[in-house]
Amino acid sequence: MSELKKRSVTRGQLGAIVGAVAASLLVTAFLGWSITCPCDFTPGGLLFGDRAGEEVADWSFANDVSLCQIQVGGLLPYSVNLNCMATSSGGLYLSCSVCDTKRWAGVVVGNDRARMRLDGTVYPVTATRVMDPDELDRAWVARVAKLQVYSTPVNPAPPVGTPRPNHWWSFRVVSR
Repeated sequence: MSELKKRSVTRGQLGAIVGAVAASLLVTAFLGWSITCPCDFTPGGLLFGDRAGEEVADWSFANDVSLCQIQVGGLLPYSVNLNCMATSSGGLYLSCSVCDTKRWAGVVVGNDRARMRLDGTVYPVTATRVMDPDELDRAWVARVAKLQVYSTPVNPAPPVGTPRPNHWWSFRVVSR
């Protein structure tokens, strides 16, 4: 009988060890994924980088990087690469087409707190969906201007003067 008790305790200990190893592997995999992604079309997790020391009022420098990265969500962070553009007055916008099919946009609509990484620096921000047509047009003009410099085969620049498509969304980004 005492031999059976020893064996069942050993199985319990083995189960605990296997569980701890599995949890460690999952955490390591998540951190590795977070360090390397978002990349291209693969989303990432946590955004690492230097934390901005102060709030940003003029985001004009965002036009010096091809893409921004946004992290949304709470317990399980989710981050993606996306277009960001600053207007001539320094206001920052994120954009996407057919946003109602994109996870990050749905999360932002429900919770506007996010983190954004530009050129290795992480900024705490709020992102609010823009509904005003005039403001959407200003963000669209800023996007078209930026893409004249940062056009890619996957993200081609529309010709200057192209009207904003109806399926295009924009989010106003404010530093917090």
